[in-house]
Amino acid sequence: MILRKHLATAAVTAALLGTTATTAVAQPAESASASASASAAQQLRRDTEAIHDLGISGVQARAIGPDGRQAVATSGTADLTTGRPVDPDGYFRMASTSKALVATVVLQLEAEGRLSLDDTVEHWLPGLVHTDGKGNGKDGRDVRIRDLLQHTSGITDDGLPGYDSPASYYAKRHDVYEPEQLVGFAMAHPAAGTWTYSNTGYVLLDLIIQKATGRPAHREVQDRIVRPLGLDRTRWTGTSPTLPRPHARAYQYYGPDFGPDARLDVTDQVPVDHENLAWVTTTRDENLFLRALLGGRLLPARQLAEMKHTVAVSPALKELWGDAGYGLGLVKRGLTCGGDYWGHEGGDGGFITLNGVTEDGRRSAVVSMSEARGDTLDHIKDQEKAASALIDHALCAGAPGTR
Repeated sequence: MILRKHLATAAVTAALLGTTATTAVAQPAESASASASASAAQQLRRDTEAIHDLGISGVQARAIGPDGRQAVATSGTADLTTGRPVDPDGYFRMASTSKALVATVVLQLEAEGRLSLDDTVEHWLPGLVHTDGKGNGKDGRDVRIRDLLQHTSGITDDGLPGYDSPASYYAKRHDVYEPEQLVGFAMAHPAAGTWTYSNTGYVLLDLIIQKATGRPAHREVQDRIVRPLGLDRTRWTGTSPTLPRPHARAYQYYGPDFGPDARLDVTDQVPVDHENLAWVTTTRDENLFLRALLGGRLLPARQLAEMKHTVAVSPALKELWGDAGYGLGLVKRGLTCGGDYWGHEGGDGGFITLNGVTEDGRRSAVVSMSEARGDTLDHIKDQEKAASALIDHALCAGAPGTR
């Protein structure tokens, strides 16, 4: 998920929202299998409607089973002004799910012997991560690449620009920041504890990828992951404030204190960290990426095992994720039907996305919401709980004792 400070977002009563829900199951099947697929599709539709009932303007979800059959469901509207229905193939900002892309490239480079997870930040980026002698910043000699991947570096996001009000959104939405600037903001603040979610850490990983390869990180992601997997609807938009069409409008709810501007269309914006957060994708492509990753198509076995070595997350994130573990750009969460699943949710610019894939890479699901209810902790929890339930139901479909 993530947890940029300006990611408050949108809650409105369901009475204000138009609703559409569709499901589709790809390919005909034999009777038992067809019945299971139909049941999974019906559950997916119910789950998207449950999210919409929270006041989320638009929801799209896609689940893919072991046989490749897909169930697709949408609910709500893509545009509160026009009532346009949600497109099941609509683009959305990938946000922090892109951390899994970055981590995959880093681990590929390790497999090629071009870097080590135990290399320090100082080795690759001399002087960029430093202390100021007043208790701020971090010594780059004490931070390894592994620490950046796993959020154990202590480097905070304090000082990162954000949109904490409608006024700040309008004032800053087209600002462009260089990665060194973003790191500098963090160096002006004290280091954090043992596990602290750090977008700044992934800014540093992008710079290390560029130093190791001579090319920007997004080019490496494109050539190593996007193109080989045929993810033709996954694109890096750079400093463009717009998304490709079709896409839903993205909304953010700031809370009743902001009066008529409490719910704002925040679709138009340049992501603060445009190298990492400017990826857009679809539910189809995000499913295919996660399935390829866990299915062993992107990393050698040793590197995939490294990626899945987890540590405990902070108490704040445990409130949302339960007893989750954070690996190297990948999160492990438990399933109600037994076992675990892997993924990395993302939230940016009004789009909130949850995803998951089973251990063997054979069953996956993605849900993208075009409205974020971030004004209160209860709203954040409600949205997380409903979206997590959708992922759990989709991944448990067909398991013994599940419907």
